[in-house]
Amino acid sequence: MDELQKHMLDEISGIHEIPEGAYNIRSNGTSIGRNSTANIQIDTKKDKPGIDIHIKPGTVHESVHIPVILSETGLTDLVYNDFYIGEGADVTIVAGCGIHNCGNQKSQHDGIHTFYIEKNAKVKYIEKHYGEGEGTGERVLNPQTIVYMEDGSYMDMETVQIKGVDSTVRVTKAKLKADAKIVIREKIMTHGNQTAETNFEVDLDGENSGADVVSRSVAKNTSHQRFLSKINGNNKCNGHTECDAIIMDHGSVSAIPELTANNIDASLIHEAAIGKIAGEQITKLMTLGLTEAEAEAQIISGFLK
Repeated sequence: MDELQKHMLDEISGIHEIPEGAYNIRSNGTSIGRNSTANIQIDTKKDKPGIDIHIKPGTVHESVHIPVILSETGLTDLVYNDFYIGEGADVTIVAGCGIHNCGNQKSQHDGIHTFYIEKNAKVKYIEKHYGEGEGTGERVLNPQTIVYMEDGSYMDMETVQIKGVDSTVRVTKAKLKADAKIVIREKIMTHGNQTAETNFEVDLDGENSGADVVSRSVAKNTSHQRFLSKINGNNKCNGHTECDAIIMDHGSVSAIPELTANNIDASLIHEAAIGKIAGEQITKLMTLGLTEAEAEAQIISGFLK
């Protein structure tokens, strides 16, 4: 890998070199490195771009890294990645995409990730999106995550986008069977004229299934964000969705929670709060020696931490 690729890998996945364990590294539409292990098999799809990741039942303390890097202006990259997590497995999957665009054409990555999580399996899924480059071309990221969860399974999903993405439409859909639970934590920051749209939809089909969806975001300058979260309680279940947002300058945020209870024992809650940084918070930090800009940065960092 060259220095740019190493830098982008560090930004989106926290790795500086080729990772240990199972991995597939994609750069400008082509796999530049892949490794399978005894318990995790990665194969190229035969009918469309992307990979299949098969994780054996009972696999624990193993991870999969599947970062994507775009450094060519004018490139549109589309992948379909399917994950098959065997019964009783407990694994970490690190994805994400970084776009370095120094040209005047749009660079775009659309990643469709589908998870099939078997009974009592646990998945920690981390996905980070990042953009940079001095060019005028747009940096566009449109991730889709589709999750099918069997009885007793658990998914902890963390998605982060805090810099450099001009436009994004993020779609997450999940269907849960009995005793399954999904926890989603989203963090987004936009600036300039950037736009970000998030669409969550969770079907709590099984008895005692649960969902906890929380989004925290900051909209600066004239950027706009739209947050739509749907939870459908189709059985005895628990669902919670929350949107906390800070607006600055002329930014705007729309929060649209939607709850549907189709069972008398469905317990569903939504919360939404949008506002500016409180003046007393900035004043307090400035009395400690920070400038106003430093105080704002400190508050935002703590809010998105």
